[in-house]
Amino acid sequence: MKSRLSKLFTPSKPLLFASNFIIEMTDQYFSQNKKLWNERVSVHLQSKFYDVEAFRKGANSLKEIEMAEIAGEVAGKSLLHLQCHFGQDSLALARLGAQVTGIDFSDKAIEAAQQLNDELGLNARFIQTNVYDLEQVLDGEFDVIFSTYGAIPWLPDLEKWAAIVSRFLKKGGIFYLAEFHPTLYLFNFDNYQVEYSYFTTAKPYEEKVQGTYADDNSGIEETEFFWNHATSEVVTPLLENGLELLHLHEFDFSPYACFPNMVEREAGRYVWGADKFGVRLPHVFSLKKRK
Repeated sequence: MKSRLSKLFTPSKPLLFASNFIIEMTDQYFSQNKKLWNERVSVHLQSKFYDVEAFRKGANSLKEIEMAEIAGEVAGKSLLHLQCHFGQDSLALARLGAQVTGIDFSDKAIEAAQQLNDELGLNARFIQTNVYDLEQVLDGEFDVIFSTYGAIPWLPDLEKWAAIVSRFLKKGGIFYLAEFHPTLYLFNFDNYQVEYSYFTTAKPYEEKVQGTYADDNSGIEETEFFWNHATSEVVTPLLENGLELLHLHEFDFSPYACFPNMVEREAGRYVWGADKFGVRLPHVFSLKKRK
């Protein structure tokens, strides 16, 4: 995947208030991003990155961070997985005994998730929807809400997101998020220059993407729109929606080699920029909250 181009999209439609900024939130961005993710599904299903064949044979797709922090708490619990892609981690959670509902805005991803679920004889359910439209297609509340790795940047409005998390989380329930650290997102991963805002900007970033993080040679060439969010912009709206903080952890590695110029420091732990800067950079943060 080529580096991000550090280009802000110029808005042309009415603006909505979100996360202390005026953020344009139109179907245009979601439609284009959905097109991109629909194209990625078939590539990802065949990629070594996801290794679906090993997963079919029983391999666990969950990584060490979420395994240590939440996986042991899901057995017998109802669990909502936000932005689940083609459902591999959703099904890994179902294998651990969770009663899983996965949602994603990509219809191709949800179709693949349901097929994989049926093939493996699991009982997860999958619903195609944008996170922001979840109340229109789903009722009830869940013991656990789960979201990981690369989910937040596709969402312009974290205040609305936090309200939806609170709406679907039972009292006493746990929300768990493991996400790439906003400090890491400051950088162009190819040239090591700071090119992006730490805080949410009034306009989304626009980038031309060649390939995909799972396969640089996939031939996909598309435009994507994304938003960076400071850690405080993630934590505070959840607090304001009645979720108390149980932990906030930061990690100096990524469990995925999904950015250019990453080095495997230890088995399953990848780092970017260590050779260039000679310092430890935050790569991932995780938080656990209780309603």
